[in-house]
Amino acid sequence: MSGSNAIRGARVGSGPMGEKDHGIRAERIEISYWDALGNETVRYFAADVPEEDIPEQIDSPQSGLPAGRDRSNPPQLLRNEPYKTHLAYVKERRTPEEAEELLEQALQKLRARRGQAQPASS
Repeated sequence: MSGSNAIRGARVGSGPMGEKDHGIRAERIEISYWDALGNETVRYFAADVPEEDIPEQIDSPQSGLPAGRDRSNPPQLLRNEPYKTHLAYVKERRTPEEAEELLEQALQKLRARRGQAQPASS
């Protein structure tokens, strides 16, 4: 069979087929995290990483809940506050009396401005 390639599908210079040596594996440590549902997630870190650089919590890929390193006391999901409108934030900062006073001042400015407006020419 002329023109056939005897090494079809093989990389040039790849070495013997089935070569298992792909380099030296770095030393690593295994850290387990648990979520509130009891799901375990394992993360691997380099052995020379300082303890303070390893996170205490991660997001569990199974449940989306926060997962911690203490199996008997997993972190609980923090309750999210609902979205507040601008008016809700203003009401937190102002008493109803202050709001009435500010509204009256704004209306006075608006009335004064409208009273000074030039009539449209025809």
